Amino acid sequence: MMDVLSIKGTRETPEILLNKDKGIFEIKGKSLPEDVKEFYNPVLRWFENYLLNPNQQTVLKVKMDYFNTASSKMILEIFELLQELFDKGNEVAIEWYYMADDEDMEDAGQDYSDLVKIPFKFISSQTVTD
Repeated sequence: MMDVLSIKGTRETPEILLNKDKGIFEIKGKSLPEDVKEFYNPVLRWFENYLLNPNQQTVLKVKMDYFNTASSKMILEIFELLQELFDKGNEVAIEWYYMADDEDMEDAGQDYSDLVKIPFKFISSQTVTD
């Protein structure tokens, strides 16, 4: 049984909830941590372990208000791990939530969807962090 990774969000860091047993994979909020590697390394390690014994279906929900360039590289690393899972024939999808009027976040999601071959679902909403 895998541990649940739950990180409370702050003004600088996103809330992260990774729960294999419940099939919940969420990243939401703002991401501009001072030390991006220190913040994201436990997340990457969790996904690396998850790849060894994944669920049949993995849907990562990304509900970000804002992230800086350093964070965007770490998010891509997470997506690349999910890409490995997808390449092995597992069902993987990314749900990219963005505010209806936030073209930058919509574009960021489009850029990611071009970089990895995982199915992306774009979900426009009035509020992202619900």
